[in-house]
Amino acid sequence: MKLTFRWYGDNDPVTLEKIKQIPKMSGIVSAIYDVAPGKVWSNESILELKKKANDKGLEFEVVESVPVPEEIKYGGENAPELIESYCENIRRLGKAGVKCICYNFMPVFDWLRSELEHKNDDGSNSLAYNEKTVLAMNPLESELSLPGWDESYTKAELKSLINKYKEIGQEGLWKNLEVFLKKVIPVAKEAGVNMAIHPDDPPWGIFGLPRVITDEKNLDRFLKIVDEKENGLTFCTGSLGARGDNDLVKMAQKYAKRIHFLHLRNIKITSEREFYEVGHPTECGSIDMFGIAKALVENGFDGYVRPDHGRMIWGESGKYGYGLYDRALGATYIAGLFEAIEKCLGKC
Repeated sequence: MKLTFRWYGDNDPVTLEKIKQIPKMSGIVSAIYDVAPGKVWSNESILELKKKANDKGLEFEVVESVPVPEEIKYGGENAPELIESYCENIRRLGKAGVKCICYNFMPVFDWLRSELEHKNDDGSNSLAYNEKTVLAMNPLESELSLPGWDESYTKAELKSLINKYKEIGQEGLWKNLEVFLKKVIPVAKEAGVNMAIHPDDPPWGIFGLPRVITDEKNLDRFLKIVDEKENGLTFCTGSLGARGDNDLVKMAQKYAKRIHFLHLRNIKITSEREFYEVGHPTECGSIDMFGIAKALVENGFDGYVRPDHGRMIWGESGKYGYGLYDRALGATYIAGLFEAIEKCLGKC
């Protein structure tokens, strides 16, 4: 595996110099953040980002993410043109040496939380989700904005989008995902890029919006749409693990060779559809991090790994979930976990 770290560009308080100092860190996970979804990234901007990483001794082989425009997801009239722009981004990234693209197909928003600074017993704070709190702030009926929503939407735009997805339903979303995959995966194959879809976070429908990358049954369906290696997964333990009925060790074993990108994050489930994020080690939360890593190593996983959301510890402040200290601790834990498993493979 290759250990990587999310970097949000020049304005990220976590600098490349700091990332490089984390033991066993091979490279960054980043993107071009000043280009709107559906537009083509310039070759110059891609190569500039790569050079910044390389100049600090880091690789740039993973992009997270190339956003999928909403119109592709709900199947608008401009979807074919937008898909072609998406394909062009894949070509350009492949030419620049990118090996893996993480993306999602979540309607309207990606990750959603009810609280950004949940107070933990150890004095840290972290992201948290409480379904009752979320549902009490229905965006169709309130001006309130929940953590994780794209605040660039007006209330009218948000209402229109949600209604579009209600009209197409879950099967409509599956249909549009199939159209997308059948156009994109052949391009990715030619470009030498693995596409890695991120699970829905949290992995259930909300506000009437359909969600499809949620559990083992749906992952099976997704992988069969285009049954090629390049059509793979971002296995996010915190996202899939929010559902108590998802057996992550079993899923890691089953999908190991189709997992191109691994997000390791631990959460503490306090009740159904209620959790908060904790430190990475197994004993900190509800997810068997060791069991997942062991299942992956034993079944041929050879992808990219990054520590996912971290707590804010030691007085740090910054981009919620993406501070330096706890993610750096998570990275060293992950490196040690994989080293131990790999060295005792067949002996323990």
